[in-house]
Amino acid sequence: MEHLFLRWFGGNVILMGVVATVLTGFATGVGALPILFTRRIPERLLDALLGFAAGVMLAATAFSLIVPAIDLGGIFPAVAGILIGALFLAVLDHVLPHTHFIKGAEGPKSVLRRVWLLIIAITLHNFPEGLAVGVGFGSERLSEALALMVAIGLQNMPEGLAVALPLVRERWPRERALLYALGSGMAEPIAGLIGVLLVTGMHALLPWGL
Repeated sequence: MEHLFLRWFGGNVILMGVVATVLTGFATGVGALPILFTRRIPERLLDALLGFAAGVMLAATAFSLIVPAIDLGGIFPAVAGILIGALFLAVLDHVLPHTHFIKGAEGPKSVLRRVWLLIIAITLHNFPEGLAVGVGFGSERLSEALALMVAIGLQNMPEGLAVALPLVRERWPRERALLYALGSGMAEPIAGLIGVLLVTGMHALLPWGL
């Protein structure tokens, strides 16, 4: 895969980052494809898929982001970047209305139905994933960036299913539910472009961004 990216895009890491995040965002729609054939997925299966997604994301975070960040800038920028990222997500969690599978609705009171809150939650969580892929390609460590792209693409698939299932259960047209699942992943190319532009423009930010 590394040779293909180099052949197609040369050394243009910005283009690589954008294409990679389009692919990871598209994986959200691919994960929702089962709703074209069924309205019901066993809860245990969905839980297992989401658990798999969480495990993949944790491994990708450790080996494709945190370890390279420490290699490039030492422990302080890596830890500081993690804390800043966590604070950023916590603020968004507080400011934007959304819902979680178990805890229910969070953020300001909203008249949005629960399914819309779930879509917002998944879209919200896709933003830092796209940012991570963009920063990964901006680091010019292509093999690690590609591994991160594949990992995030895999973990996006169960998330796409989690977006689409509640919609088809509420009798939405299947094609429309699929489009909304795909749309929830399109935050990733936007975030990816921001990430790759930031770290290619200011290399000192790279360990912090990773």
